[in-house]
Amino acid sequence: MSTDTTDSTTASLSDQFAAELAQLRDRIDALETELEKKDARIEDLETELKATQKENTDIEDRLKDLEDAQTPIEARLDAHEKKLNATKDRVGELQARELEKGAHLLEEHVDEDEIDVVDGRLERIRKDDGERYFRLPESDDPLERGGDVALAHGDLLPIQQLAKLDEDMLRATTSTLPSRLAAKLWKARADPTVGDNPWKQGSASVREYVTAGDLKHWIRRQEEGISDEYAKKLVSRTIDAILTLSKNRLAIRKRTQRKNGLEYTERRLVLGTDAAIPGEMTGSNGESSGDS
Repeated sequence: MSTDTTDSTTASLSDQFAAELAQLRDRIDALETELEKKDARIEDLETELKATQKENTDIEDRLKDLEDAQTPIEARLDAHEKKLNATKDRVGELQARELEKGAHLLEEHVDEDEIDVVDGRLERIRKDDGERYFRLPESDDPLERGGDVALAHGDLLPIQQLAKLDEDMLRATTSTLPSRLAAKLWKARADPTVGDNPWKQGSASVREYVTAGDLKHWIRRQEEGISDEYAKKLVSRTIDAILTLSKNRLAIRKRTQRKNGLEYTERRLVLGTDAAIPGEMTGSNGESSGDS
């Protein structure tokens, strides 16, 4: 091998080693830079950790202070609860005694589940003042507070309940025309402000009655445009409805009549003097009084 070739090879190797050395130095510099960044990040994290640990320590100290303070608070709350329960028991006992003496107590002042009365029976009522009260069943208030007792809606007969509704509510409550006519018929009897009243005063055992003929004409006045034939059918259906809705407090009676020399049988819808109608009282003359 010639001297020139040897020198060339040596130079090439030298350049190669120099390049590799430069690459290694660059790699070392990059690693050192990356390591410095990681050291800085670790330092930041350690700082944050110390701050978090301090915050946790402060929270734990605060929690311990609250736990130490909670014990007397709970003790005071327990004492207040016992006092309230004792007061509630005393009030309940006093209310029970007053109820047993005949008192009527405002509903909003009574805890129904906490009152211990005979047989555990309390009656909810509404009075003339519009307020709701509790009392023992059928007991009168000796102080006469709130006025007379008004019947609860549930105490009324179905026909009475329907008769209290206005036209729109009546249509929404019942979809059958005979039931609506029955409600209007009852209202005409019980409410003097209605005006168109086909009922007549009876005598002896009959308090009031309406004849089938009068009822037919009354129905035609209530339902304009219906034929006489359809009105006749509605008479029977309306009578059936009012008998059902009054729980048969009313009755059908037939009476022989004579007109123009001819004898015929007339049907009457009759309310007897002995009929038990909630909210109505019957006097000796057979006339009714009170709300229905």
